Amino acid sequence: MATVTTRRVVITGMGAISPLGVGAEALWQGLREGRSGIRPLRHADSERLRVKIAAQVPESFDPAANIDERILPQLDRTSEFALHAAREAIAHSGIDFTRDGLGLRTGVVVGTGVGGETTQDEQSRRLYAEKASRTHPLTIVRLMTNASASQISIAHGLRGPTYAVASACASANHAIIQAAQMIRFGMVDAAITGGTEACLSYGALRAWEAMRVLADDACRPFSANRRGLVLGEGAGIFVLESLEHAQARGANILAELAGTGMSADASDIVMPNPEGAAMAMRQAMDEAGLAPQDVDYINAHGTGTQANDATETRAIRLAFGTHADRLAVSSTKSMHGHALGASGALELVAAIGALRDGVVPPTANLDQPDPACDLDYVPNTAREMPVRAVLSNSFAFGGLNAVLALKRAP
Repeated sequence: MATVTTRRVVITGMGAISPLGVGAEALWQGLREGRSGIRPLRHADSERLRVKIAAQVPESFDPAANIDERILPQLDRTSEFALHAAREAIAHSGIDFTRDGLGLRTGVVVGTGVGGETTQDEQSRRLYAEKASRTHPLTIVRLMTNASASQISIAHGLRGPTYAVASACASANHAIIQAAQMIRFGMVDAAITGGTEACLSYGALRAWEAMRVLADDACRPFSANRRGLVLGEGAGIFVLESLEHAQARGANILAELAGTGMSADASDIVMPNPEGAAMAMRQAMDEAGLAPQDVDYINAHGTGTQANDATETRAIRLAFGTHADRLAVSSTKSMHGHALGASGALELVAAIGALRDGVVPPTANLDQPDPACDLDYVPNTAREMPVRAVLSNSFAFGGLNAVLALKRAP
C-alpha cells in the first residue's frame, strides 16, 4: 500500500468583523481586556421581542468602505462581513495570488449556520406582510448558503475548490478543518476559510425565543446563575497555507493548525453528549501529536446554557483526565456572543492571540461557582501565562463536534 505524505498547515493571516469592532486586532484587544460587545438590541421590531440584548457589529461598520459598490447589491449582510474579513486576512498575510499561478491552487471554504437570513426575512416580509407580488431579483444570489465563499473566490480570482459548510454552531470549525485537509493532502497550497453569520432577523430572534435558551441580562458561561446564550453576529476569515509554501515566501506564521477532530454524538438533536465532544478533543490532540499535559488552554464552546456548560465540563474531564484541573479554560462568547456559524472563527482569533501573546482571555460575568462546572475558567480577568498549545471547541445542535488544535508558530 502506498504511503500518503501529509503536509503541515499554518495560519498566516486573519481578519474579523465582530461586536468588539472592525478588525481581528480590535476583537483580540477587546477579549483580552474583558470588554463586552453585548448591548441593547438595535432592531426595528425590538419592542415586539422579549429579549432586548444581542452582540451586534458596531453601527460604524461601513461595507461600502472596501467593497465595490457595484457588488454591494448582490450581498446579504453575512457576505458583507465575510468579504470584509477576507480582505483583511489576505492583506495581513501578504500573500499574492497572481504569483506562480497560486490562484489556481487556492481553495475557499466558509462556514455559516443559516446563510442569508437577513435577505430571507426581508423578502418574506415583502411577500406575506406587504402582499408584494414578487421578491427582489437578486434574492437567490444573496441568500444562498455558498454566497460568501463564492464572492470571496470571485473577488480574489481563486479557482481552487470553493464551497460552503453548514453544520449549525460548528460550521466555522468544520470549514477550517476541510480547508486544512485540502492543504494537508496536496489538493491546494493555500485556502481562505472561516465563518460568517448575520442571524439577527426578527424571525430568527423569535425562533430562538421559542426555544427558551436566550439570556435576558448577560452571557454567563459556567456560572451557577447562567440564564442562556446571547445571539451575536460577525465573521472571522483566515489564510491557511502549507508550511513549505509559507516558508518559501517568507510569510509571518501566526500559528500551526496542528490537529483537528470531528465527531457526532448520534444521540439527540439538541441535548449534548460528553462522549462525542471528548472524542473530537482526543482526535485533535492525537493528530497534533499532543499529550493532554501539552495543552495549556481551551477556548471552550461555553454558550452559557445550563446543558452545554455542564456537559462540556464533563467532556473536558473525559478527554484530559487529571490534567483537566491544570488547564485554563474560558468562553469568549461571554463577550462576543454566540454568532452561530461564525463563532468558531471568532474564537480562533482568541486562540491565536493566546498563543502569540501568552495571554488567556477571561470568561466574563462568572460570579457564582457551579459545582457542575468545576474547572479553571479564568474568571473575569485575562491571565498572562505560557501557552504552548490550544484547543478550540465548537459543538452544534445535531450533536456535531469540531475541534481545532493549535501550536505556536514553527
